[in-house]
Amino acid sequence: MSEVVATEEITRTRQLAADADRIVVKAGTNSLTDDGSNLDDDKLDKLVDDLEALLERGKEVILVSSGAIGAGKGRVGYPHETVEESQALSTVGQSHLMRRYTESFERYDRTVAQILLTDHDLENPERFTNFRNTIETLLEWGVVPIINENDAVATEEIRIGDNDMLSSSVAIGVDVDLLVTLTDVDGVYTGNPKSDPDAERIEAVGRNYGRVQELIAGGSSEGYGFGGIRTKVEGARDASEHGIPAIIAGSAEPDVLERIATGKSVGTIFIPVNGVIDD
Repeated sequence: MSEVVATEEITRTRQLAADADRIVVKAGTNSLTDDGSNLDDDKLDKLVDDLEALLERGKEVILVSSGAIGAGKGRVGYPHETVEESQALSTVGQSHLMRRYTESFERYDRTVAQILLTDHDLENPERFTNFRNTIETLLEWGVVPIINENDAVATEEIRIGDNDMLSSSVAIGVDVDLLVTLTDVDGVYTGNPKSDPDAERIEAVGRNYGRVQELIAGGSSEGYGFGGIRTKVEGARDASEHGIPAIIAGSAEPDVLERIATGKSVGTIFIPVNGVIDD
């Protein structure tokens, strides 16, 4: 499907991504947990290593991290069959998640900060102004903000978004130059690559967005249904409509963020659609 997006557009957008000074990186639950839905220390350390590659380049990085519910399940061993159980597990897991982030970033002498949000915080002008001021101050101090959905009080977000739409809202609201969504699939495919051997990776999304919507709308809850790749695509598209390049890529890919920062072809890139890439 990449043939409907001009090669020149793709090249120029990858360069915009490489030149980004302020970046939101969203890490999904599957990028941080094992097959038993427990927090995976190796995956978390790999994510921090990748983030450090951007920080060493002098870029400002805001991390939007899922994983609290999975981390909670690993700590107490209870299932999360209901929203209420998921909320309770998140309160256990969030502190464990942040402890591991703190330990992992300390390997690089980096300080991190925790921010818990809901959509209401971003929709309320006064609360959003406070949030934005906090982000700006943390970045000025060289502290890495780590944002997560406030699952203890959120309900609809637990069922659907897994921070996908929140990360897009944050990217738009704090004027970042790039949104990167890391997941367990290395981009957007024409079908579910976990179950469809004929599925092909879509290199770029621009004027072909309508067709991409059609492809992912017919998927299952395995990851290509509502709450899976669909919300990631919607979040990336929202960012691109505000002039922000967005990339959906695989968290397990070696040096994934370093490759993005050097203009390599990684994952699926979303072309800004408001004229930003025009001369």
